[in-house]
Amino acid sequence: MLIPVLVIIFYLPITSSRLICAVIFAIAGFTDLLDGYLARKWSQTTSLGAFLDPVADKLIVATALVLLVQANPSPWLAIPAAIIIGREITVSALREWMAELGARSVVAVSKIGKLKTTLQMLAIFLLLLKRRILYISMFDLGWILLCIASALTLWSMIVYLQAAWPDLSKK
Repeated sequence: MLIPVLVIIFYLPITSSRLICAVIFAIAGFTDLLDGYLARKWSQTTSLGAFLDPVADKLIVATALVLLVQANPSPWLAIPAAIIIGREITVSALREWMAELGARSVVAVSKIGKLKTTLQMLAIFLLLLKRRILYISMFDLGWILLCIASALTLWSMIVYLQAAWPDLSKK
């Protein structure tokens, strides 16, 4: 639900729009974390929640990356963004395919996937923030973290594809 708000505020001609967007993104990430934690702790998980949670994550990440690339058109930002968005589409399709084969657990979320997501969310937050703190450019730091996240993104995709390969290569 915060995605349209993020987009509108991103384009508002006010000096604090990037700060507000960073806060919105952080709130979305924090509430997602809290929701997942509480759902598991209280055994309140549902099929709908299990479906919507990763979809919502991917949508806000893809939206934020598209906004950032549009506002900062550079291959140095577009390439990691394309890697991240492309991987999310690929792994989502792979998980759907593996679920049809009855082998969804083969491509369950791994620790590297969680690390990738954490770095990616922090990177996007810093890129949206686009401020200097203690003479350090948060945008530059965010870009570095985004590059690391995109490398982890590729790595995790390869791990998932390798795990799924025996099932995918069956005739």
